[in-house]
Amino acid sequence: MTALTAAPRRATHTDTHRLSFAHLLKSETIKILTLRSTWWSLGVTAALSVGISLLIALATSGHNAGMAPTTIILAPTQFTMLVAGILGAIVVTGEYSTGMIRSTLTAEPRRGAVLLAKAIVVALTMMVTTVVIYAVAIAATAPLLGTSVDWSTPADSVVPLALGVVSMACFTLMGVGFGFLLRSGAGAIAVTVGVLFVLPIMLSLFSIAGPEWMWVVESGRYLPVSAAGSLTQPGVEDVLEPAVTMAGWVVGPLVLGWTALRSRDA
Repeated sequence: MTALTAAPRRATHTDTHRLSFAHLLKSETIKILTLRSTWWSLGVTAALSVGISLLIALATSGHNAGMAPTTIILAPTQFTMLVAGILGAIVVTGEYSTGMIRSTLTAEPRRGAVLLAKAIVVALTMMVTTVVIYAVAIAATAPLLGTSVDWSTPADSVVPLALGVVSMACFTLMGVGFGFLLRSGAGAIAVTVGVLFVLPIMLSLFSIAGPEWMWVVESGRYLPVSAAGSLTQPGVEDVLEPAVTMAGWVVGPLVLGWTALRSRDA
């Protein structure tokens, strides 16, 4: 009995291969930042953001258009959100298409930790990129507008810009969730674009159908693009509803993706 008690415990598969979460974050960072698709996506996001902001600033320079500099900086979000969502999707589905996901799950059997680490790294990457983009756009548009962002009023400057950064991260996380759920690059991209771009247009078309269909149009405010628009509007006071809406669109796909990741083989 003593010999049996003193015998060392056999190392299990999980004990042997489980990584610390810090090492998992480092691994995901290396994988994501060494993908050409990541840099292409970030480059397209930067080009669209700065380019559209410059065009708006050029079109409104010398005119009393009533557009605040913050609004001009945030205006391209309705286009760059698509690139952000697609980036989140292809970061995940790319691993499934190459089979690398099997190596990832062998090194770290805790599938929830894998999803969490990938989500954190992708979201932080998009947030840092967005901060840099906003800084460049502010500096580039100031000479055309003859003025810059008034930082003395946080509600009209810091708050909407910060919420714009968070919104871009949320769009990316939606793509991550759809990627884990569908595992197909084409499928995840199609769903992401459908939710972010196609669905708002479809709901808005019901405005021509008559008053009895206005509830369909009104339901559009619960879409992520509408929530982001409300959150990033300068001077906005009521942020609870759009914040809850955005959180739901992030948590929903991620939970569905986590469920699919745990219940299906890689």
